[in-house]
Amino acid sequence: MSTQTRTAPVSINTLSATKRRREKFAALTAYDALFAEIISTAGVDVLLVGDSLGMVLQGQDSTLPVTLDDVIYHMQCVRTGNRGSLIMADLPFMTYASSSQSLESAAALMRAGAHMVKLEGGAWLAESTRLLSERGIPVCAHMGLTPQSINRLGGYRVQGRNPEQANEIIEEATILEDAGASVLLLECVPVSLAKAITERLDIPVIGIGAGPHTDGQIMVMHDMLGLTPPSIRVPKFVKNFLPESKSGIRGAFEAYATAVKEGTFPAPEHCFT
Repeated sequence: MSTQTRTAPVSINTLSATKRRREKFAALTAYDALFAEIISTAGVDVLLVGDSLGMVLQGQDSTLPVTLDDVIYHMQCVRTGNRGSLIMADLPFMTYASSSQSLESAAALMRAGAHMVKLEGGAWLAESTRLLSERGIPVCAHMGLTPQSINRLGGYRVQGRNPEQANEIIEEATILEDAGASVLLLECVPVSLAKAITERLDIPVIGIGAGPHTDGQIMVMHDMLGLTPPSIRVPKFVKNFLPESKSGIRGAFEAYATAVKEGTFPAPEHCFT
């Protein structure tokens, strides 16, 4: 879907309607005005100003050093270039440790141009999620592999592989939906678990390394262009779309959006069982 055929900006209602129609939507990270414009006019519905910028832009070894000011700056850049996509912004590490801090941090991102904020965690986020949603701030709850908790998790590991952990993720996802979360993002979980959660929740579910059954897919822009730093092992769920493009980077974004919406990505080789 290009700007020529998009009749209105993408909203939460757009994503919910897409889920009800059993269709798919595509999301990508974006960090500047130029790429935001190219991505948002290539059929990508959601732009994430992610704290992944710490790794792909700043050269950090994790997302933990990223500050709220960092995200606000890139949020302002993306807002300038965006052409109708919904913009989601990450709340960085330790900027939502309490409900009051969550509200203050999220308000700063919304003033910078975000349409939704994303928080990493489980049921402990329910109070903050309820507070933000009651104050008019849409929330995306990020579960499964949560990169801000990488030291507690002991590395970038698939989550929810044993029944006890899977049941806990399902239960906590339901709690967050009941608390007012508008969207759920699942990272690095088995296909069966992502399918169960997507079918159970009424809100849209976005996956990354979560299989083909989620309502939407998201990738880090640099990964799907084959620009993963040499020091980082390319994750299993990543596909480089640039080689199959006949029109450079824009064509790669279009190919990604098409593959997601047609259900050809992710393929079995990108999934965890």
